[in-house]
Amino acid sequence: MNYQQTAKEIYNAVGGSENIQTVTHCVTRLRLTLKNQGQVDDEKVKTIPGVMGVMKKAGQYQVIMGNDVANYYRAFSKLGDFGSAPIASTEKKNIFEHLVETISGCMSPLIPALLGGGMVKVLLIILPLLGILNETSSTYAVLTFFGDAPFYFMPVMLAFTAAQKFGVTPMLAVAVGGIMLHPSFATMVTAGDPINIFGLPITLASYGSSVIPILIMVWLMKYIEAFFNRIIPAVMKNLLQPLLVLLLSGVIALVVVGPLGTFAGQGLSAAVIWIQAKAGWLALGLMAAFMPLIVMTGMHWAFAPIFLIASPASPDVLILPAMLAANVAQGAAALAVSMKAKDKDLKQVALGAGISALLAGVTEPALYGVTLKYKKPLYAAMIAGGLCGIFMGITGVESYAFAVPSLVALPQFINGSVDGNFINACIVAVASIIITFVLTWFFGIDEEVTTETAVLEVVESGSGDPKKVLAPVKGRVIPLEKVNDSAFSSKVMGQGIAIIPEEDTIVAPFDGTVSALFPTKHAIGLTSEANMELLIHVGIDTVELNGKYFESLVAVGDRVKAGQPLLTVDFAAVKAAGYDTVIPIVVTNSDSFIDVVPKDEMKTADYEEAILYVI
Repeated sequence: MNYQQTAKEIYNAVGGSENIQTVTHCVTRLRLTLKNQGQVDDEKVKTIPGVMGVMKKAGQYQVIMGNDVANYYRAFSKLGDFGSAPIASTEKKNIFEHLVETISGCMSPLIPALLGGGMVKVLLIILPLLGILNETSSTYAVLTFFGDAPFYFMPVMLAFTAAQKFGVTPMLAVAVGGIMLHPSFATMVTAGDPINIFGLPITLASYGSSVIPILIMVWLMKYIEAFFNRIIPAVMKNLLQPLLVLLLSGVIALVVVGPLGTFAGQGLSAAVIWIQAKAGWLALGLMAAFMPLIVMTGMHWAFAPIFLIASPASPDVLILPAMLAANVAQGAAALAVSMKAKDKDLKQVALGAGISALLAGVTEPALYGVTLKYKKPLYAAMIAGGLCGIFMGITGVESYAFAVPSLVALPQFINGSVDGNFINACIVAVASIIITFVLTWFFGIDEEVTTETAVLEVVESGSGDPKKVLAPVKGRVIPLEKVNDSAFSSKVMGQGIAIIPEEDTIVAPFDGTVSALFPTKHAIGLTSEANMELLIHVGIDTVELNGKYFESLVAVGDRVKAGQPLLTVDFAAVKAAGYDTVIPIVVTNSDSFIDVVPKDEMKTADYEEAILYVI
């Protein structure tokens, strides 16, 4: 994949550095905070190679890139210094949207560490069961804190990401997170003896793995820093401001914010448990059915205080069980599409997305690349998820560790030994796969062959006068790399694109001169008034036809106008003769220009529409 080129196109499409405030990424998405999302053409972004879709949720502009998002992020980061403190967005959001944006934006950078820790916990369940690791060994003990560390120290990590979001000095925020987790304070909490600071009582609470307290605290630190920055003289600022901010923030964290945040998290957990007790089958059924839509909005992170602390002592009875049914359903739907589809590209995309969802629990490639696009597979996955969710609610399936639910992570449903809970989780996984696969196969997919028009952008050094180039033929666009001829796919002849034709007439894409016409009439060279040399090669190995099925309407040296017919080709006969009809369109003097890159792919286009710009 050309990560740099894709990153550059996304960068330009969203408005460049003038519109980009911050950039982060999660498992599958580039998450951009923009000053103005309204100026971005979503359809243009969707057509960029590598982009699976876009979402505008939780105050972020999310570009779905799939499992390879880290490479795209690294390439994107090289395009500019986007800073760590976001500028206030011009978009108006209600309180709930602000809450979801805050939790989602701060949690997303933590996902790799949380996934790593969660899978270590899964290993600590599997290995003793297989007799590979003894639970009394030092290796087991060490691996235990390997798995616990990302969760226990989550307040510290959240302090850093929240500081970036709220514009707080990151290391001061991290220091406050450290105060809440300090071993001496943890010892005091364990002892249970009353403690105070400056006469103010401190609530004895454990903040390991907590989410809400540190988020509230860092938000308050924004105002605390601003207050001291305003009143402290410049000559004393470097000395006094860190001292006063740390002292005041630490006191507020332990005396006020920490307890309030802890109680809020406990209240949310209690509410979920109450709903589960009163109508667990309905709650889980609805959650599992609508989980794909919840994931689309990023709202699943609003439940982070519940599922991130999943353990044998406090198992998750709602979110992670629901995600199990939903995740494997997405994988099964994608696999069914892969087997049923006729388009080779769709088969490949769906197969990879299905494996990702089933084995890793990463559903965005399946959701955005397959099920949401074709709708019927999404309906099948939602029906299966809902049915399996009802079963889980009735049988009381519980998750004892945080890991993104998938076939590989099924041991998260084991509590010490293989019991009914794990067996029911396995039943759910198998049933969700079978039901989804059957329903997807039965519903079918509306596989459309869309007509798209090639669009190239050619930038000429020193020129600021754009000149249009029109499509030489109407048809479906494919990248030049996919042409089954190394001379074109390796781009040794120049940069360009290819079209699978749907009409028999090749027309002039610009005003210019016919500079070359092969005797076999299978290829024609044109030179534009901007001195761009374009080769239109009709079919692969069609030179062997010796001009059969081809008719030339122009000669070398002819002046042509845009839209003027150049060749007519009986493509049906060419195809029947066993030849590939793809038409590579190549800028043979690409080195004379700054760049030649694919641009937008339009769903409907006629010959009159611009597909190439010479600048």
